[in-house]
Amino acid sequence: MTRVKGGTVTRARRKKVLKQAKGYFGSKHRLYKSAQEQLFHSGDYSFQDRKKNKGNFRKLWITRINAACRLNDISYSKFIDGLNKANITVNRKMLSELAITSPEEFTKIVNIAKDALNNKKETKKETSSVVSTLTVAELKELAKEKGIENYTEMKKTELLEALK
Repeated sequence: MTRVKGGTVTRARRKKVLKQAKGYFGSKHRLYKSAQEQLFHSGDYSFQDRKKNKGNFRKLWITRINAACRLNDISYSKFIDGLNKANITVNRKMLSELAITSPEEFTKIVNIAKDALNNKKETKKETSSVVSTLTVAELKELAKEKGIENYTEMKKTELLEALK
């Protein structure tokens, strides 16, 4: 049987690898073996960094939001807590864009978050005395008297909300 050499196919594959390795330092762009090795590593690094990039952007957005929050006399964590309590779901990317492009609108959102925080604090102060004196069973009896539906399945905080 005759010997078959992979001439054109091998040369094409090697040329492709060397073309992709263009610009690498030293022999990594000249020699096929080291160029191929470096391409494997480069592919691995780019895959990892695509994942890291998402975290980097999140850090950037949080930094921008924090800076805008500080201008409105509130910390980032309290701002996010206020948004959660106000049932506002806006992602950090959009909040960051708002903080940069239209600070007035961002200030409105901060005020909503502050109001939600203040309301929650007031209700906690009001209910803390009630919570300390009444048990769950007593709260369920009150709910039954007021005609609240599904009071048997409710937790203590839900009962307090319903009784208000």
